Amino acid sequence: METQEPLMELSAVTTTVATADDARRLAQAVLRQRLAACVQTEPVTSHYRWQGALHEEGEQRLVCKTTAAAVPALLALLRELHPYELPQLVVQPLQATADYAGWVRQETQGG
Repeated sequence: METQEPLMELSAVTTTVATADDARRLAQAVLRQRLAACVQTEPVTSHYRWQGALHEEGEQRLVCKTTAAAVPALLALLRELHPYELPQLVVQPLQATADYAGWVRQETQGG
């Protein structure tokens, strides 16, 4: 019988910005401060209601892989540097392989 690999808890913090330059700037700031081990960016189209009007905008989504312990400081940094008046800041629990989770922990604790 095959034994199942144990999974470890991590967090993903997601936000969106208007441009690839803003995404790069935020990703680099997060990594420099060791608040995430990895930040993935990708283009998305967002549909939303803002100030009573419907909008459709191209944006860049950032997904920051981090530990639960680093989430408060990561959220504070994103709030400080984010170009939006009301940024999307969503935190999701993740389950990862022990090897990957170990790498994330090492990178967010100063290597």
